[in-house]
Amino acid sequence: MSLQTWWLFVGVTFFISATPGPNMTLVMSTSARQGFRAAMATMAGCMLSLAVMNVLSAAGLGALLQAFPAVFSALRWAGAGYLAYLGVRSWMTPVDRPAVGAARVASPPAQGQWAAFRQGVLVAASNPKAILFAAAFLPQFIHPELPRLRQFAILLVTFTVIEISWYLVYASAGRQLAAYLPRADVLRAFNRLTGGIFIGFAALMAVGGR
Repeated sequence: MSLQTWWLFVGVTFFISATPGPNMTLVMSTSARQGFRAAMATMAGCMLSLAVMNVLSAAGLGALLQAFPAVFSALRWAGAGYLAYLGVRSWMTPVDRPAVGAARVASPPAQGQWAAFRQGVLVAASNPKAILFAAAFLPQFIHPELPRLRQFAILLVTFTVIEISWYLVYASAGRQLAAYLPRADVLRAFNRLTGGIFIGFAALMAVGGR
């Protein structure tokens, strides 16, 4: 892999990772609601799923999903269902207004770091198209006459660094939003906004394979 090829990969990946998606929305939402440490656990879960997907795509699972569309369709619907569940749960989260005027989230309850990590894994894994994307995207930057494993490792590490950098940007944005969430009207709007975004992603995933 030439340096020019690597820089091209960096540039393309930088803009792809910056695009808001379910992972970035989850990281920002977790940071705003539960703090930066929970967001870090969510980031770790997302990155684990993405790393596994990249490895599986390199192993040929992307081609397998293309060869068996029924399996891909089942995974796509399962992923869309999970994102829709997160969206509805966020949208329906009740906000109490105690007498002192501070807002409190009644549900979902504050979750531990392990639960945040698990949710990150599930959200990132909910989109089987990531495997197909990696199967079509990564090979374009791998020189067929050079050792492929080393090139793949370089690309995977580069992708991980860029993706985590954007996670930190979104988590920082969520941290800034946290200062406004004690207001019941702001929290309600935030819950419905993030819920609507997840439901939108679910709808896009559901119709995207038609």
